[in-house]
Amino acid sequence: MDLAFTPEEQAFREDIRTWVKAHLPPEISHKVHNALRLTRDDMQRWAKILGKQGWLGWGWPKAFGGPGWNAVQKHLFEEECALAGAPRVVPFGPVMVAPVIMAFGNKAQQERFLPGIASGEVWWSQGYSEPGSGSDLASVKTRAERQGDKYIVNGQKTWTTLGQYGEWIFCLVRTSNEGKPQTGISFLLIDMKSPGVTVRPIKLLDGECEVNEVWFDNVEVPAENLIGEENKGWTYAKHLLSHERTNIADVNRAKRELERLKRIAKTEGVWDDLRFRDQIALLEVDVVALEMLVLRVLSAEKSGKNPLDIAGLLKIRGSEIQQRYSELMMLAAGPYSLPFIEEAMEAGWQGNFPGGVAANAPLASTYFNMRKTTIYGGSNEVQRNIVAQTVLG
Repeated sequence: MDLAFTPEEQAFREDIRTWVKAHLPPEISHKVHNALRLTRDDMQRWAKILGKQGWLGWGWPKAFGGPGWNAVQKHLFEEECALAGAPRVVPFGPVMVAPVIMAFGNKAQQERFLPGIASGEVWWSQGYSEPGSGSDLASVKTRAERQGDKYIVNGQKTWTTLGQYGEWIFCLVRTSNEGKPQTGISFLLIDMKSPGVTVRPIKLLDGECEVNEVWFDNVEVPAENLIGEENKGWTYAKHLLSHERTNIADVNRAKRELERLKRIAKTEGVWDDLRFRDQIALLEVDVVALEMLVLRVLSAEKSGKNPLDIAGLLKIRGSEIQQRYSELMMLAAGPYSLPFIEEAMEAGWQGNFPGGVAANAPLASTYFNMRKTTIYGGSNEVQRNIVAQTVLG
């Protein structure tokens, strides 16, 4: 295992850094560095900039229009984007469904769907979780019944991230009740403008509607939108999730937010408090350790191995670190990490009062939002069970 970057990889990093600096809109970078609200236009604007360069599908092989980067190059690209203050690419299209379409879709599906994903023109959503089927994904109940050349879909998905912006959604649907639950699931692509699709935003603790319920009421879906074979969707779902293993650790954002924490501590006068500095140091050690774990995965990938069994470890540590840096930011700002008042934020009030710093205004919102990280993507309790079974034996 070699965790040192080669001269060629360092040169690649410099090229990426130079390009991002030249093309990332400063107003978007400012929002990211200060945890201000990103609009749909902000996120899609950056996606289209990457798409024009051919980098929105930065993990794609050249055969499908991607740059054909190896695992280390992809990591360096993600790191430089994060440190520069680029919005995190909404992953549902380029990172999740695209690899499934490449691996299991037919040529017509690839030609139809991949260009819109690569350009950033089409916004995709994920239809996995359902009420009562959180970490137990195999228990999904949304039903798709074949009628001639179409499926009739009925059911509900929930916690659909940014689903209010979605134009297409990839769904796990039940097409059979025979045998094990996993054997009756199919993978279906659904146009969210179809009659019978209803999106209902869910307001979270931070006042944002980041997630949604999506209802399907007799929605007609052409059978040609079925990926692969009927009742083989569980296999495709596992393939999709395998592409999240290092991404879900979010170590690059953690490194950026660690620097933001240090800025807040210095501004608020607690940087010289040795006990508080100890807490920052402990967090930094955890971030470095997580990065080393990610680099171990990348090193294994580069040598042709497939270390999927530690994906749970990446998720556990990454989510805990996200919660910890949001807590420390709140502690650093003290009373100036404003009690969350949604109406004031909506009105554009950013804490312009004596002693207050505008950058502290989003701290409570970020803190509340980060409560989710140990639950989504499979709760950490479930992840620990998986690690115990697959890693410890």
